[in-house]
Amino acid sequence: MIVVMDAKASARDISDVIARIRAMGFDVHLSEGKERTIIGVIGRGRPIDREQIGLMSGVQNVMPVSHPYKIASREYHPDDTLIPLNGVQVGGTDLAIIAGPCSVEDRAQIIEIAHAVREAGATALRGGAFKPRSSPYSFQGLGEEGLKYLADARAETGLPVITEVMDPQAVPLVCQYADVLQIGARNMQNYTLLHAVGESQHPVLLKRGMSSTIEELLMSAEYILSHGNMRVMLCERGIRTFETATRNTFDINAIPVLKQASHLPVIADPSHGTGKWEYVESVSLAAIAAGADGLILEVHHDPENAQSDGRQSLKPEKFAALVEKTRQLAPIVGRQFPVRETVR
Repeated sequence: MIVVMDAKASARDISDVIARIRAMGFDVHLSEGKERTIIGVIGRGRPIDREQIGLMSGVQNVMPVSHPYKIASREYHPDDTLIPLNGVQVGGTDLAIIAGPCSVEDRAQIIEIAHAVREAGATALRGGAFKPRSSPYSFQGLGEEGLKYLADARAETGLPVITEVMDPQAVPLVCQYADVLQIGARNMQNYTLLHAVGESQHPVLLKRGMSSTIEELLMSAEYILSHGNMRVMLCERGIRTFETATRNTFDINAIPVLKQASHLPVIADPSHGTGKWEYVESVSLAAIAAGADGLILEVHHDPENAQSDGRQSLKPEKFAALVEKTRQLAPIVGRQFPVRETVR
């Protein structure tokens, strides 16, 4: 349920309503928008007395939320959530360009690629220090050593780091090195992990599970948001279908659907969505035209010898060409390309 406060409601009115709701045994999430303040009522228990709340000073309306996801919905938070990332407001008119290798393989590799993607116009650096793989015999990542290399790359280029965390116990460690915590597709419904990253209050990039519905993605986001961590970016990365021509089927429909249903930013991952580098550019541009707030792309200087996902990785020159096309497309769809930050 949400309580919509009148535009002229005082701070005392709002605090009184919050106190009354909490006294009834419910949690409260406050959303202060440009035009109105909305109080989200969260929790289980006896039905709340809507009439009692509706009669309180400053209350304009009391209404149920029609979706099972509450805090993630536009009913609760009508305005777009903006998440700052290296001078870019992700979720606004800016386009975020996140790029880097699938895996951190060694220090020289990640630093070389970081410089290349930054020079081309990237907003942030991606790279996996911990890698969930289908085979236990595949490269699993360098662990904390890889995190240190990512931190070195950030120090040299000024690019913030996005990297995956797989284990709730590892969240504090990864937070020491990463600017954004990535929840991979395989862990989208790892609820213990979602609770942990929510409690961390660190920005999160939440990837859609390979066989998950849009509603399931938003419900997973709700776990993080329920801890008051509102800095969540949703990521469409393709879903598993009967089609085998590409690694996954990139669900372009999901982008406008998510933008309509939720206030959270949406990032597109055409690398995993296609699994083949030659399709990445076309799907990237289509995703931006569909309303995506940014892209996360895999880039490798030597993809033929990459430890993981070389087949879908762009070479730096291909990435630079894609960024230039993105720059040209941005104003056509009402977006602006981010101004590159200087090295810190």
